Amino acid sequence: MMGRNKSVWVALLLLGLPWLAMAQGLPAVTAQPVAGGGTQYTLSLQTLIFMTALTFLPALILMMTAFTRIVIVLSLLKQALGTTTVPPAQVIVGLSLFLTLFVMSPVLKQVNDNAVAPLLDNKITMTQALQAGSEPLKSFMLTQTRQEELALFVKLSGQPAIEKPADTPLSLLIPAFVTSELKTAFQIGFIVFIPFLIIDMVVAAVLMSMGMMMLSPVTVSFPLKLMLFVLVGGWDLVIGSLVQSFVR
Repeated sequence: MMGRNKSVWVALLLLGLPWLAMAQGLPAVTAQPVAGGGTQYTLSLQTLIFMTALTFLPALILMMTAFTRIVIVLSLLKQALGTTTVPPAQVIVGLSLFLTLFVMSPVLKQVNDNAVAPLLDNKITMTQALQAGSEPLKSFMLTQTRQEELALFVKLSGQPAIEKPADTPLSLLIPAFVTSELKTAFQIGFIVFIPFLIIDMVVAAVLMSMGMMMLSPVTVSFPLKLMLFVLVGGWDLVIGSLVQSFVR
């Protein structure tokens, strides 16, 4: 009973905070027009918008950066090697995040120079910062997106044909970019699978010709694949090719 009453008081307190702010004369949620047709929001509302935007940060990382292609290729490499738990999924995701930061570093620098730094110096408004910060990401996605994927989503949306790719809205560009990244990731994954598939086929054929039907080919091919991958510097080749696959 005591816990229920406490929860009720907490809920009433949260509901009464806006009224308390108004009673104290604090500009909690207000907006006023500024010169040039813009709108200036109070710090409280800007903080609320910022905290809300943080909830979309995982989707932003997945859908608008190089993370999708990198994590898929590394996961397919893990399957091609035949390792089920090595490296762990946490290592794959962590490596993908750091490679994403490496690939996206020029774009992030532009976002910081054009949007974040001017916003912190109070030179531009939050609306202007969002618009300026989205331009480098939009340029990156346009560079990586295939024209056929972009044309597909323009057709599905029912909108008229876009004259210039730069005029593509983010509502069409993001799904087209993700679809293009999936296609590219699976193409790279197929190329990664080929040498390991050949090893499996050769080992299976040799064991069958020797009459060793009861011995699983995976038992023999797995150490051979690991040895080949280490000898040729597999991680360097895969990561280097993966990073270079992003057109700049």
